[in-house]
Amino acid sequence: MTATIPTIETTRPAARTLRGHWIDDWNPEDRTFWANGGEKIAKRNLYFSIFSEHIGFSVWSLWSVMVLFLGPAYGFDPAQKFLLTAVPTLIGALLRIPYTFAVARFGGRNWTIISASLLLIPAGLAAFMIKPGIEFNTLLLIAATAGVGGGNFASSMANINAFFPERRKGWALGFNAGGGNIGVATVQLVGLFVLAVFGAGNPGIVAGIYIPFIVISAVCSAFWMDNLSQARNEKRGMRDALRESHTWVMSLLYIGTFGSFIGFGFAFGQVLQVQFATQFNTPIKAAYLTFLGPLLGSLIRPLGGALADRLGGAKVTFVNFLAMGVGAGVVFVAAQQRSLPLYIGGFITLFVLSGLGNGSTYKMIPAIFKAKYAGDAHQARRISGAVIGIAGAVGGIGGVLVNLAFRQSFLTYKDADAAYLAFIGFYALCVVVTWVVYLRPGARKTIAV
Repeated sequence: MTATIPTIETTRPAARTLRGHWIDDWNPEDRTFWANGGEKIAKRNLYFSIFSEHIGFSVWSLWSVMVLFLGPAYGFDPAQKFLLTAVPTLIGALLRIPYTFAVARFGGRNWTIISASLLLIPAGLAAFMIKPGIEFNTLLLIAATAGVGGGNFASSMANINAFFPERRKGWALGFNAGGGNIGVATVQLVGLFVLAVFGAGNPGIVAGIYIPFIVISAVCSAFWMDNLSQARNEKRGMRDALRESHTWVMSLLYIGTFGSFIGFGFAFGQVLQVQFATQFNTPIKAAYLTFLGPLLGSLIRPLGGALADRLGGAKVTFVNFLAMGVGAGVVFVAAQQRSLPLYIGGFITLFVLSGLGNGSTYKMIPAIFKAKYAGDAHQARRISGAVIGIAGAVGGIGGVLVNLAFRQSFLTYKDADAAYLAFIGFYALCVVVTWVVYLRPGARKTIAV
């Protein structure tokens, strides 16, 4: 299969295949180039990237479901179950750095094939090894392998960032990430299906369902995705990105958005079972609700990117963090009053807002470096691609912190109130940072996002 753009009347040469699926001379900022075939190729790669990333997110989130199956027969307490969701979150976050490098080293298509195939390891282990009597340390190791699904996000985002022009990055990155994020809700729906049809004694079926889809994802990537040769010239971007102060500011903000999304997605079912034990005394009762927040947060993420394209990423992010602080306050009040409807409403609001913020913060990254390196599009693309990987990794660690905050709060106080107060404080910090660095009058004169 070759990936080419038809010859057109322009001084620019057409994009051409060097060998196999490698494309040379990719310039999406050229509107003529984009209109005469570039957009079609970019969207084709986007759609298959979303499919692969979606499966990766589902596998990464697998243990948010598996813990609901670990009833009394397994003998694990709530603190151990929170650890089973925190470990794959941490491994997935750490893998996002090397996965971002991998796009430059192997090519976006090639690495998508490899990373999709690696998902067979956690899916296979979870499908066949989880039974009553299994030791906790063994279970922890199996859960850790699911972290490979978390790395897929960084490589996918870095790859798609290179395919699209600046004017479409907010939409493309939001759509790509949103389609992947829905994997959190999808695996929870699969878990609900298994609980309803097969009962709580069959956790392996949840993982087994994903095995054929992992194979399909790898095959589709092999046939219909492409590598951009220019990406192989950007291997030192990570080193340069580490020296940029904006890298660490955006990483902090992404902890507040994506860290909240993935952390709440992993922990929500357990929190419901512990904090409202009477109402959710069986796994299936919790599973009926756990998918809704991640689903809405994922679906709205592209809107966050689109709003950032139109209004400015920093403005959307600033207002969003204000609203997240209010949402966390609602959850805290609901927990004090033991009001389940208010509690669920507050949490779903947090999921939706975290999804909006995911889109707006990621849109900010390419905009920041386009402004900083005006006139040097290659440098801006090189640095922003690396920052996307770094911010994604740090944001994923935020998901670990959410799970650890819940775990420690339950261990110390027997409820989650201390965790909610910590979330409110962090969102307030993000509001201040966004204003000081990107929105105050002096900042806007330096860099507009």
